[in-house]
Amino acid sequence: MEALLSYLGIEKKKGLHFNQTDDELVQRAVELGKANLSEDGALLVYSGKHTGRSAKDKYVVKRESINSIIDWGGDLSPMEADKFELLKNWAISTISEKEELFISSRTCGAHEKYNMRVNLITPNPAHNLFFHHMFREESFENRVFEDFTIIHLPEDEADKELLGTRSSTVVATDFDSKLIIIVGTRYAGEIKKSIFSIMNTTLPNEGILPMHAGASISDEGVVSVFFGLSGTGKTTLSTDVGSLIIGDDEHGLSDEGVFNFEGGCYAKTYKLTEEGEPEIYKACHTKNAFLENVKVDENNKIDFFDMSITENGRASYPLSFIDEIVPSGTAKKPEHMFFLTADAFGVLPPVSLLNKEQAMYYFLSGYTAKLAGTEIGVQEPQATFSACFGAPFMMRNPNDYAQLLGQYLAKNDIKVWLVNTGWSGGVYGVGERFPLKVTRQIIRSIQAGELNSCETVTEKIFGLNIPKSIPGVEASYLNPNGTWSDQSDYEKAAKELAGMFHKNFKKFKKIGTEVLKGAPLYGNESFSYLRSEA
Repeated sequence: MEALLSYLGIEKKKGLHFNQTDDELVQRAVELGKANLSEDGALLVYSGKHTGRSAKDKYVVKRESINSIIDWGGDLSPMEADKFELLKNWAISTISEKEELFISSRTCGAHEKYNMRVNLITPNPAHNLFFHHMFREESFENRVFEDFTIIHLPEDEADKELLGTRSSTVVATDFDSKLIIIVGTRYAGEIKKSIFSIMNTTLPNEGILPMHAGASISDEGVVSVFFGLSGTGKTTLSTDVGSLIIGDDEHGLSDEGVFNFEGGCYAKTYKLTEEGEPEIYKACHTKNAFLENVKVDENNKIDFFDMSITENGRASYPLSFIDEIVPSGTAKKPEHMFFLTADAFGVLPPVSLLNKEQAMYYFLSGYTAKLAGTEIGVQEPQATFSACFGAPFMMRNPNDYAQLLGQYLAKNDIKVWLVNTGWSGGVYGVGERFPLKVTRQIIRSIQAGELNSCETVTEKIFGLNIPKSIPGVEASYLNPNGTWSDQSDYEKAAKELAGMFHKNFKKFKKIGTEVLKGAPLYGNESFSYLRSEA
């Protein structure tokens, strides 16, 4: 590790702490006034003004080696190499002046070949604890990828005038120097998502599909993958009683099967209860858990229903805090893929079985609602389309990922399900969110094989195939038009959403007609230009 500092030009001899234990990091964080402890010994940290990702402050350095594969645009901005050099020199000079540095090395990826060594250099021991929780301990000898290093300055500010950046908060990645520089945000999620974004960019070169998804093995031995954006239920549904969790957020899919990127979980905590999510609840009350923006009462007892800081309270903990896990982080090929969407319009069914064309279409669409608190400025759910269910972290052209998914589905017998974890009976504010117990029962029935040959009815606006019955689930839940009090209101909302799907798909060029067959039925004829460009 000292050689790494020397290579980077960080000239510091005192106050260096290498690969400290979790106990040491927690103790030092409290001593420095960076955190407090709950009554259970969990570390309580507060991220200040950044209570979510700074999506518009994300940059990738323009390099010949990656320019052609990066999907520039949206929230991902290019940074010129000379500007990054200024940022790097300033960051190295600034971090060298810190009284103490906490430096650790971990591994991203449970695959013995397709993994990456990652290093964190930070003045904040609490963030080092988070880094320990989120990445793996394994040290593989035959890895394909080179090491990446994060220089982390959460409490400093970049010179936006000098760098030409949007603000003094900067999250910049350089694929040539293998450096990530995070400045001006204490939100811990920036650390993990920066590393996962690199994996998501490099793995397709090896023919591996990176997935913004949780994964688990049911008590029947069925492997399932759960795609979805933050707040749609990846962690909750992959951490079910009786299931073995492989991981809750990011995985790779190879010809050998599923492998986890992570060493831990980063779960949302708002309204968390022991009854609803016992495994996560227990983990949050375990010594050395990392609780971010979670309130406690006067007795330091955790209050998961207090959202006075943010609705996006988070808990980070190692997988070892969960009783039912797959220690290797690997599993066989999945039998089921679940596309999780929190539909704020309240018109999608709680579950529908997708054919291959629909699977490709909804994967590229990545429809959900952006939930309050997951990003700065988002105060209530907003309908959004995020390609591959993770566009902010999938930096290549979406077609690259869609083609890999299509190839995998063509080679393997796998069922793909669209699951609405959002609203029913009306739009957000009128209808109600699907009860978690209903969604759990649907997932469990599928994993148990009870819907392998179920009879379905085809919904007329989206063309989705809805199961007629599911054991333990009231039939009234299954078809969304039956949950609205006014059928004309339902049809109007459903057609509006179908139109949004079509409008969103305008951005995709050279999409094959096979994928377009999966589009919503209503309004499809109005978008014939998509077919002419295919």
